Amino acid sequence: MTCWLGAVDQCDVECSRSYVDELYSSEEDKCLEAIVCLKNSVIGSNRQKGHVIAQGVVPRLLQLVGDNMMPTQIKVEATITLGSLAKGTEDHIKALVDLGVVPVLINGLASEEARLIEACLRCLRTIFEFPCAPVGLVCQDENLPLHLLSLIPHSVSNQVCIATILTAGCKTLDNQNLLCGQGAVPALAALLCSPHYKVQMPSLRCLANMCFQNQKVSAIVATSSFGGKSVPDLLVGLMARDKPSEMQMAAARCITYMHRAVAISAEDPKILYRTLPCLVRLCKKDRPCEERVTAAETLAYLTEVDTELQRLASISNHLVPTLSELLRYQPEPSHTQSMQLTPSQTAQRLEQEVKIAQDMKQAAFRAFASLGANDEDIRKKIIETDNLMDHIVSGLQDPSPRVQLAAVRCLHSLSRSVQQLRTTFQDHSVWRPLMQLLQGASDDILTVASSTLCNLLLEFSPSKEPILESGAVDLLCGLTRRQDPALRLNGIWALMNMAFQAEQKIKSQILHALGTDQIFRLLSDPEVVLMKTLGLLRNLLSTKPHIDHIMGLHGNQIMQAVVLILEGTHSAEVKEQALCILANIGDGELAKEYIMANEDVLKKLTDYMMHSNVKLQIAAIFCISNLVWREEAGSSERQARLRDLGVYKLLQQLIMTSDTLLFDKVKTAMTQFSDA
Repeated sequence: MTCWLGAVDQCDVECSRSYVDELYSSEEDKCLEAIVCLKNSVIGSNRQKGHVIAQGVVPRLLQLVGDNMMPTQIKVEATITLGSLAKGTEDHIKALVDLGVVPVLINGLASEEARLIEACLRCLRTIFEFPCAPVGLVCQDENLPLHLLSLIPHSVSNQVCIATILTAGCKTLDNQNLLCGQGAVPALAALLCSPHYKVQMPSLRCLANMCFQNQKVSAIVATSSFGGKSVPDLLVGLMARDKPSEMQMAAARCITYMHRAVAISAEDPKILYRTLPCLVRLCKKDRPCEERVTAAETLAYLTEVDTELQRLASISNHLVPTLSELLRYQPEPSHTQSMQLTPSQTAQRLEQEVKIAQDMKQAAFRAFASLGANDEDIRKKIIETDNLMDHIVSGLQDPSPRVQLAAVRCLHSLSRSVQQLRTTFQDHSVWRPLMQLLQGASDDILTVASSTLCNLLLEFSPSKEPILESGAVDLLCGLTRRQDPALRLNGIWALMNMAFQAEQKIKSQILHALGTDQIFRLLSDPEVVLMKTLGLLRNLLSTKPHIDHIMGLHGNQIMQAVVLILEGTHSAEVKEQALCILANIGDGELAKEYIMANEDVLKKLTDYMMHSNVKLQIAAIFCISNLVWREEAGSSERQARLRDLGVYKLLQQLIMTSDTLLFDKVKTAMTQFSDA
C-alpha cells in the first residue's frame, strides 16, 4: 500500500479499510506504511483528526513510540503523526491528554536519536500551548527541566520547543525556583540573543513567567548577563521601535515583573524612559486589539503601587483618552462581512467580538484603577473622561465576571476621592449596581465591592442613606461571618463607617443583626479586624442617649469584651481603643455605673494611668474625666469613690509630666474633682 500526500481523499478511503489492521502488523514495512498513510490523511483536516482519534488508533501509536524494540523510523513517524493530531482542536488535545500522550512523549526524550527527540519536543510544544495541557508534569520530575536545558544547543527547533514547554510548566513559586536553580536564566539569556524571532519570543515569555512575583529569581535575572550585556539591557534592546511590537510587549512585561519584584527600582531609566513609554505606545489605536489589552494590563501592573509612576503615566502621550477608547471598542469592518456566513460562523464571530470588547473594557478599567489609586488630580482627570462613570456602571452589570471585577476595582480606586463621593458618585447612583453586585458574587468581586462600599458609607457620602435603605446592614453582617478574613474585615469596616454619627435605630439594627456573640468572635480575629471591631463599638457607643440605651441592652457583654482586650497580649494601639470605649461608656449618664460597679475595671484604669505608654495613660485619664465630670448627677459620689482608690493622688503625680497632651488631660481631670 502506497499513500501520497497529494491523494488525500483517495487515501482517506483506503486508510479507513486497512491502516488500522496494518498498524498492528508484525511486518515493520507494512506498519511504517500504515503510519505514513495515517499521517498524510490527517494533515490539514480537523474532521479526519477527530475520526482517527475516535477509531482508537492513538493507543497503538503510543505503544509504537514507547517500544524500544521498534526501529527509530517507525517511532519518529508515529510521533510526528501524534504531533499532527495535536494540531487540531482543543477537544482533540483533551482526548490525547486523557489517553496519556504526554508521559510517553516525555519518556521519548531519553532517546539517543536526535530525530525522535525533536519529534517528541515538537508534539509536546503543540500540546503545551493549550490550556488543558498537564503542565504540572514539566517540573514533577526535577530531572526533566535539567534534561530539557541540556537539549537546547542541539537545534533551533529544540530551542523554540523547550522555551515554550518551560513557559507552560513555570506556574508556581517552586517551579520558578527549580528552573532558576537548574540554570534556566543563563540559557534563556543566550536565547534572547538568537537571530531567530521564533526563538526569542518563547524565551521572553519564559523569562517573564520566572520573574512574576518572585523576588529571588528576579534579582538573579537582573544581575545576569550574556555577551557582555546585562539581561535588563538585552530586554531594553528588544523594546526598540524597530523590533516587532509583540517582542517589545514581551520585553516590557519582563522588565515590569522584575520591577514589581523589587529587582529594578521605579527611578531606573529602564522603567521611566523605556518600559513605561513603550507600554503607553502599545495601547494606541493603531495596535492590534490583543496587544492593546496586554499593554494596558501590564501598564496597570507596572503603576499599581508607585505614586510617581502613576503621575508620569497619566501625563504620557495622551494615555487617559487612549485608555478610554478601549471602552468604546467597535469591531473593524472586514471584507469577509460581505461573504455569506453560516449561522454558526456568524454566532462564532459575534462571540469573538463580544470577548474582544470585554477584554478591552477590563484592561481599561484595570489601568484606570492603578492610575487613580493615590492622586486626586489624576482621579479628577479620569472621571472627566467621556462618560467614564456610565461605562463603570455598565461594567458592574456586565455578564463577564472579569469585567465586573475590573470595573469595581476602578470604582474602588476613584471612591477614595472625597470630592467625587459627594458629586459624581451621587449623580450616577453607583451604589445601586454595587449593591446588586454584592448579591452572590465571587469572593474576588465581593472583596473589592465591599471595600468600595466602606468608602460609600463614610459620613460625608450622600450615598450612605440609600445604601442603608437597601438592606446593607444584613449584607455586611453576613460578610463578617465569611471564611475569608478580607471579607470579614470589609464587613466590619463598613459597619464601623455606617455606625459613625448614625441614628439610634441604625445602631440598634446593626447590633441586632450582628449579635454580641459574633462581636466576641471578631475580637479573636487578626489585629486589623479586631481594631475595626473595636472601632465599631466606639461608634455605637457615642452620644449619651445612645450609650445608655445600648449599655442597657448589652452592657454586661460589652464590659466583658473590653476586659478581654485589656487583659490580653495585644498591642498598645488595640488597648488604646478598648480604653476609648470605656471613656465613651463613662460619658453616658446611666452607663457610668457599669464601670463604677466593676472593681476590676477601676483597678485596670488606675494601672493604665501609670503605664509606660503615654497614649494609654491619656485614654485612661480621659475615661476618669468622664466619670468625675462635676456637672453630671452623682459626680460627688463617683469622685469620692475614685479618690479612695488613689486616683487623685496619681493625677497629682502625673501633673509633673513633660508631655503636653498628657498634661492637658491630667489638668482637665483634676479640675473636675470638687475639692481640687
